Amino acid sequence: MANPTQSEFERLLSELRPKLHRYCARMVGSATDGEDIIQDAMIKAFAALPDAGVVVNPEGWLFRIAHNTALDFLRLRARLPLLQDAEVLDRIAAPEADGPDQEILTVSLRTFLRLPPMQRSAVILKDVLDHSIEEITSILGASEAAAKSALQRGRARLREIAAERPDVMLPTLSGAARAHLLKYVDGFKAGDFDSVRTMLAEDVKLDLVARLRRQGQSEVGEYFARYAAASQFAFAAGIVDGRAAMLVFDRGISADTPAYFVALDFDGARVISIRDFLFARYAMEAIEFVLLPN
Repeated sequence: MANPTQSEFERLLSELRPKLHRYCARMVGSATDGEDIIQDAMIKAFAALPDAGVVVNPEGWLFRIAHNTALDFLRLRARLPLLQDAEVLDRIAAPEADGPDQEILTVSLRTFLRLPPMQRSAVILKDVLDHSIEEITSILGASEAAAKSALQRGRARLREIAAERPDVMLPTLSGAARAHLLKYVDGFKAGDFDSVRTMLAEDVKLDLVARLRRQGQSEVGEYFARYAAASQFAFAAGIVDGRAAMLVFDRGISADTPAYFVALDFDGARVISIRDFLFARYAMEAIEFVLLPN
């Protein structure tokens, strides 16, 4: 069976992007970092495709690349080996894996970080994405016994975590960061996009996720025209995954639940990075957000 053409491969990546995000966001505990990992994995996949030989299962192949990219991210962040428990799990007898555990679908992104990476991966692939044990072993590069053991141990640990008394610490922003975020969001609320443009750094970066990237004041400044012409959106300042963000409500869908978010990075009073999830609303699943009062 021949490998997909580039156009077919791009279409497959587009179709799989929400599933890949569900996996990567839970692996690293962040919707925004999860999207970064997907983009890195896509670049690696395109580069590797010409020399990959016959890819019998393109979806599994892409998940394996995304999995390894997530591990690289975690390894750099922790500077520790991540799969050292594989051999131990290989020797532990585990019961047959049954169907997905539906309760795990409600677990927050950060909660998954309390599992060792191999257990985390097995639980996400089985209980969130409904992969078979055979698919999990292929993605993890582990034995069937190790995959089953990781799944059972991960499930057991998540049940223990669920039984613990919650210790919720709400994320906060410094006074200055909060003021800059509120000013940015107030510009959207008032439709004063000239004011918003004055907040942009000269080399500001825009990532309209899954659609386009731009850099520089002049190119990024044009992005606000879409919002200036739109009337269905309402805006609120908030924190998503511990980061400054603008939460966007689509009045045609819900006035109570944000439809998507825009992650923002500041350098002092200047906006240096905009990550807009307008076309990637799948990133809202399981995120933790806080609305900031005006």
